[in-house]
Amino acid sequence: MSELQKYNDAVKVIKTAILQSQYEAAKSVNEKQLMLYFAIGKYISINSRKGFWGKGAIDAISKSLENELPGLKGFSARNLRNMRLFYEQWTLLDNFSDEKKFLETSNLADASAKIPKMAILEDKQNSLDKIKDFPVFDFLHISFSHHILILTKIKELDERVFYIKRTAKEKLSYDDLKISIANEDFHHQGNLPNNFVKSLSASQQALKAINVFKDEYLLDYINVEELEIRDKQDVDERLVENAIIHNIKNFILTFGKGFAFIRNQYHLDAFGEDQYIDLLFFNRDLNCLVAVELKKGKFKTSYLGQLQGYLSILDGFERKAHENPSIGIILCKDMNKSFVDYVIQDYSKPMGVATYKTSKDMSDDLRNALPKIEDLRKLLDKNE
Repeated sequence: MSELQKYNDAVKVIKTAILQSQYEAAKSVNEKQLMLYFAIGKYISINSRKGFWGKGAIDAISKSLENELPGLKGFSARNLRNMRLFYEQWTLLDNFSDEKKFLETSNLADASAKIPKMAILEDKQNSLDKIKDFPVFDFLHISFSHHILILTKIKELDERVFYIKRTAKEKLSYDDLKISIANEDFHHQGNLPNNFVKSLSASQQALKAINVFKDEYLLDYINVEELEIRDKQDVDERLVENAIIHNIKNFILTFGKGFAFIRNQYHLDAFGEDQYIDLLFFNRDLNCLVAVELKKGKFKTSYLGQLQGYLSILDGFERKAHENPSIGIILCKDMNKSFVDYVIQDYSKPMGVATYKTSKDMSDDLRNALPKIEDLRKLLDKNE
């Protein structure tokens, strides 16, 4: 069989699969598309990796597809290679049992009887053990471009699954996912120094609280230069607070899902003592008030005592009967995590300590992941 005939046969098989998939797309667009891409990736992988096709085959097939199906989008040579990557990096999903009805589509599944072993994970049985609770629904409900971003940026299986779940649950845009990966959210989730297990009577509530908060947040909109020319610490902290208030939408998105902003400088008036919480939120998932205290410098133990007093007044005078105990978060510029983990256990109110980064502290990867200011302005104008 000539090279041209091989390419023509490949075009015919892929074209048939595309048309069949498009027919079914109305039922479940994204799911069917991913199934199609996985199957095409499998077909391309087997034929290109084993040498059935000559050099330049993928480019030739892509051009032929454009000629055969004018106006077809998403089947450039680059995207066909991404489909191959998608299959090769998720080869272990081919081992899912039939009842899972995972990636079945058209006659591409019969393109070859045997799949070569890929190098994603060396021990296939261990791979299957790891994915017994694989989030199939989440996997099939995030876009192909999200998948390719995760595959190209993340190597570890657990971390990939984390971003798949997060993208599906929080409906992250491509840019939001890019920022989340650059900010290494996987490594910051659940690492907040806290006393939740000891201070919250319900273990389920403690586990939820641990997973809601991160140990580090990106506040790239804070004007660092303005902060650094000030002398008084309380003035500095008010500037941090004002920067957050002026960007409250961004802060809530950074802080996490389910937060509703109540107000800044929330006035507590009890026993004739005037006290003010820097930022007060309510979290729907935790069903509790969340008090945030902002500190420009490094963590000090005195911050915990101050916050514990605020939480006592919140619970005694502000908390509703159906709400869970209030939680406090200290947001500071720096901390010794081991030290904070040790001293915070002696406090009875649920509290955690996190740090924040400003634009000055960002890595080049994170800086490049953030959208340009002009693009953000256009997006905000469009939304408004």
